[in-house]
Amino acid sequence: MKAPWYLDVRIRQLRPELIDQPGLDVKTHRTALCAIAGIHSLAFTHRFYWKAIRPFAERPASRPVRVLDVACGSGDVAVKLAKTAQRAGWPIIVDGCDLSSIAVSLAQERAELAQVPSRFFSFDALNGVWPDDYDVIITSLFMHHLRNDEAVHVLRQMANSARRMVLVNDLIRSPFGYLLARFGTPLLTRSPLVHYDAPTSVARAFTPIELIGLAHRAGMLGATVSRCWMSRMQLQWSRT
Repeated sequence: MKAPWYLDVRIRQLRPELIDQPGLDVKTHRTALCAIAGIHSLAFTHRFYWKAIRPFAERPASRPVRVLDVACGSGDVAVKLAKTAQRAGWPIIVDGCDLSSIAVSLAQERAELAQVPSRFFSFDALNGVWPDDYDVIITSLFMHHLRNDEAVHVLRQMANSARRMVLVNDLIRSPFGYLLARFGTPLLTRSPLVHYDAPTSVARAFTPIELIGLAHRAGMLGATVSRCWMSRMQLQWSRT
């Protein structure tokens, strides 16, 4: 299956993504997750998170800063963030959670290989009871999988659960972003699933204005959105 060479992205196009379909075999799923990890690396996702979290790490504290990556996928962002903190010598613990047991298993393997003390666990962000012992809660490439009401629910849960800060990194819905995903992804990975899902994800994504609106509906007053490399954006909200 191939994504259309172009879609009208002036409004959200909620076409289903293949990675969300039930019954996806393990090999295909793991291959897609690893491909997405490679795209995260090119987008420097963990660096944008680190820039926001670093000020907390620099302050004297009696305990480490605890970070939770929701819908962590293969754990690549969480592990890189933990590794960055480890190299800097700053006390930050980064854990992750995901609905997919395949993703959780792959993430734990990645953490063990990188020798970081990250813990990964299964979690349903839409229906589960959110943990309240993390200072910062982050998520990347998750919002566009959700309907508007689901996105508001997740943002509200993140804000209620995080002790200090919420960070959301996702795609920007735009013609440029769609074409970049449609024609650039085949150059980066051989995964047919990602070839289809990447532009589909852009068509499902929000604009910065839309994301701010969702954050306000979730009670995250004072939230800001900044543009990032590779047609992405990052929402940041801190508890006052």
